[in-house]
Amino acid sequence: MDLMQDAISVHIYAIYIFLAIMLFNLYYVFRKKDFISLAKKLRFMTPIYHLSNAIVIYTGTIVAFYAQYFSLTIALMIPASIFLLVIEIKRYKKMRVIKVADVELQEKFYVYAKKIYLIEIAVLISVFAISKVF
Repeated sequence: MDLMQDAISVHIYAIYIFLAIMLFNLYYVFRKKDFISLAKKLRFMTPIYHLSNAIVIYTGTIVAFYAQYFSLTIALMIPASIFLLVIEIKRYKKMRVIKVADVELQEKFYVYAKKIYLIEIAVLISVFAISKVF
């Protein structure tokens, strides 16, 4: 049973790291006024974001298969992790086409990125809270 507890612990710590990356990105969206430096920071953080999401998905899969039952919590976590993956890909694609001269698109991106990161954080926290209830 110690192996199962270790997998659960890694899964929980990975979720905390994933949340910290989201908060870090949100902080930079609020803090950075220069779009180019913001884009560099977010471009650097995107692979780290996806790696941490993959670790959360992988460890969650291990825990779910080891437990050998399918619950409402697991059914909720699967689409939530896919949603977080897709929404971050869309954010990155929107960011990468903005040029230095497109000031209006840059301003719209700040609003869009703030919404995206707040949605991501809300999804992660709500799924975590629901998993504690069920």
